[in-house]
Amino acid sequence: MDNARKKDLAREYREAKQRAGIFAVRCVPTGECWVMTTRNLDKAQNGAWFQLRMNGHPNKAVQAAWAAHGEAAFAFEELEEVTDENALLIGELLKERDVEWRKELGAGKLVG
Repeated sequence: MDNARKKDLAREYREAKQRAGIFAVRCVPTGECWVMTTRNLDKAQNGAWFQLRMNGHPNKAVQAAWAAHGEAAFAFEELEEVTDENALLIGELLKERDVEWRKELGAGKLVG
């Protein structure tokens, strides 16, 4: 790959718009569900799975279920993309939607 192509790829990565939203992690055998907000839906699963694989997830119940059932027993689900013309309101919207999704699914918080 030539330097011009590398620079183009780096620029595209920096300029890519991040999608904020809500996601769920489910343990299929137990039916347990955990919900979390993120400012970057496209990277959320990778981050959560990395922590779980490294045995370093802050939610001990999720980590214990992962240890008991294994990675194949877990599902990642994007629940909602949250957008607003005013970027300053995204944080508040994420908090509101997090509460609603946890109530609707009977889910716990993944982190926090």
